[in-house]
Amino acid sequence: MSFADVRNRWGSKLRLVDWYLCFGLVFLFLVICGLATGVWKLNIVLNDADTLPIEAVAIKGDRQFTSDEEIRVALQDLMQRSFFSADVNQVQQALEALPWVYQASVRREWPAKLKVYLVEQRAVAHWNASEWLNEQGQVFQAPMKEGIGSLPSLAGPEEQALSVLTNYRQVSELLNINGFNLTRLELSPRHAWLAVLENGIELKLGREDKMARVQRFINVYPTLVNQSKPVARVDLRYDTGLAVGWDDAQNESH
Repeated sequence: MSFADVRNRWGSKLRLVDWYLCFGLVFLFLVICGLATGVWKLNIVLNDADTLPIEAVAIKGDRQFTSDEEIRVALQDLMQRSFFSADVNQVQQALEALPWVYQASVRREWPAKLKVYLVEQRAVAHWNASEWLNEQGQVFQAPMKEGIGSLPSLAGPEEQALSVLTNYRQVSELLNINGFNLTRLELSPRHAWLAVLENGIELKLGREDKMARVQRFINVYPTLVNQSKPVARVDLRYDTGLAVGWDDAQNESH
């Protein structure tokens, strides 16, 4: 085949090509490359802590036991990220890991601020000597702080925390309206109840009918208090009576 034949053959093929389509595809390819490059550069800028740093964290909410320093330490690593790359969920988790924080909500505020709202734990009782119970009956660990005030002591199996708190409120209300103050309520592993009053008297309430047994103690207390010896404990685990232990532990009456 001669050179002229080859040239004519390729010329025929080129005349069949849709050049508008080819140029259009090339143009589209260049646009896509330009957009991809722009997105890549924008991603670099948005994730550059030096270009778009988090300049401030605004903390709102009533705080009594959580200091600014604790918050600063909890967030110091997360604050090294840019405004857009900072994960607000991680910020929330870091704050809720603080011992006296119950709940935290976090949101971004343009151009360079995080707004945080904190809700602290509200302790309503000591739990098993070393922990706390909040209003929801949830157990949490936190260091002792000034200003907590006097709280009752509750004890029992971990999974029974809410039940113990609920029963404390019921028993305490009945005792309070009759002039007594309940300072401790304990549920044993065998599900027996023990109550301790502010005056030191222990009430053994057993496993059943605890409210009726508390009422029995209230009814008989005027008689007990008139005895010559102070009451140390009252065993109410009887169907109709009770047993009294005196301070010298020598006499018991039914």
